Amino acid sequence: MRTAIVLGTRPELIKMSPVMRQLQSRNMDFFVIHTGQHYSYNMDMLFFEELGLPEPRFNLKVGSGTHGEETGKMIMGIEKILVQEKPDIVLVEGDTNSVLAGALAASKILLKVGHVEAGLRSYDRTMPEEINRVLTDHISDYLFAPTEVAKTNLLKEGIDERRIYVTGNTIVDAVYGNLQLAKDKDISSGLHQDKGYFLVTLHRQENVDNPERLRNIVRGLEHVSAKFGKEIVCPLHPRTIKRLQQYSVQIETENLRIIDPVGYLTFLKLESQAELILTDSGGVQEEACILKVPCVTLRHNTERPDREACPEHRDEPGSGAHRWAPAELHALGHKA
Repeated sequence: MRTAIVLGTRPELIKMSPVMRQLQSRNMDFFVIHTGQHYSYNMDMLFFEELGLPEPRFNLKVGSGTHGEETGKMIMGIEKILVQEKPDIVLVEGDTNSVLAGALAASKILLKVGHVEAGLRSYDRTMPEEINRVLTDHISDYLFAPTEVAKTNLLKEGIDERRIYVTGNTIVDAVYGNLQLAKDKDISSGLHQDKGYFLVTLHRQENVDNPERLRNIVRGLEHVSAKFGKEIVCPLHPRTIKRLQQYSVQIETENLRIIDPVGYLTFLKLESQAELILTDSGGVQEEACILKVPCVTLRHNTERPDREACPEHRDEPGSGAHRWAPAELHALGHKA
């Protein structure tokens, strides 16, 4: 059996890395199509190198654009490759435009589609990712659900139970498999670790494309830094940096440190040593949960509301992706 893996963002790469390692260990024939959805392809190559994975055989270099523009270019490029390479199955992971494009391109030429991380739902159709999740699930032949809750979501939508497999979450494998490597990374430069630090990621459309919301989040983070006397480290997505400049949002405290995006292993160490994580990323919510670092979700809702992802500490207040935090941090999430 020949497998094609379609991905376009670093979170997809991280979550698919355990699957790729399994394919490698079993000497199975597979190749990777990278859509180039993330702006920095060189940064993605660092991730492949750090994780010891084969580089993508194909790179579409789609880059940024409107949802329709991105997805359309991806479908055209992916379809040509699939027709040429003739895989038996196409695997996608998550909820990005790359995921939807890969699933659509494959299904239109009657190739089998497997969706890793199937069945997640926020039930908020204003989120582009929610549309991608739902559509991808309904055109997939194999739905690999991370939890029983995710399986239940799929059954409620009328998807045949025989197509659903509860597999657990590949991000758990990725975190545990790479944590020891991450511990060897040096993150001391410029960080006041003796006082501890909070870690922030911010990239979702509903946060960074809304000037008032983005400004409120920054002001809220500055308030949190002053209240708790903590440095807040922000490795920001290039799109977020662009919006900060576009909307003239000024950082008014030195304790809010914006740094360039870092490699996966460095970021994993930053997460593991943080006192608190504030994020709008679903993947980071899960990683915080696995690492048992308290996490504040900077969104009105999340597609990861169930605590099943971390059954070993499901009942611990303040652990993982549970929405626990001091009152000041609740206020930040509400204001954002």
